[in-house]
Amino acid sequence: MRSILLPKPLITAAVGGVLLLAAGTQSAHATPKSSAPAGKSVAPVRTPAPYVPPRAITVPPRTSEAEARFLELADLIAQSCEPKVFGAVGRGARVTVPDSTMPVPVDPLPLTPTEVCAAQRHQARIGKAFSGKETGTYERLRDGLTNLRYPGARIHRVPNFAGRPVVRLDVRVGADHLALEVTDTGNAVMVRAFGAPQYASVTEVRLEREVDWPTS
Repeated sequence: MRSILLPKPLITAAVGGVLLLAAGTQSAHATPKSSAPAGKSVAPVRTPAPYVPPRAITVPPRTSEAEARFLELADLIAQSCEPKVFGAVGRGARVTVPDSTMPVPVDPLPLTPTEVCAAQRHQARIGKAFSGKETGTYERLRDGLTNLRYPGARIHRVPNFAGRPVVRLDVRVGADHLALEVTDTGNAVMVRAFGAPQYASVTEVRLEREVDWPTS
């Protein structure tokens, strides 16, 4: 076999290239070492959820303590209803303010999806508070509602129905139309929701009477 003589610089470069190639191949096939101790798993890093501060409640100046507590309650109910009616379409009917300032019976307004949701929240908490309790008088009915953070200024007495006391709650806030009628039924209450125009008192809204008491 014929031998080929290479200059010394070329031999050195060739040997260095082989060593580098071998080292690269070994590194490619080597098993990476874990920084965690043997037998212990590394817990995934969790990104903390962004902090969402509670929404501030704007209370008008010279507001009574009872009214401030009610506004706080109304705001909490509104916040609980917002995700459920997101993107819903609905507006109260457009009304015209009458020229006369004398009390005139008016028809109820339709409720928006947000107001319907809020009405259900009010009905549930009022119904639960009066369940199994004998009211019997307007004073007891009123006291029970004030204990639920409804101010006395928002509770309006209306004529009794079938010998039982009836009140109407003005829970309108801002441009809302929501109002409630609470009727004592002996060992519970019946709570009806309706829309009241901004210019009218909740006692001036004309509602059809329910003949049958609720069965539950």
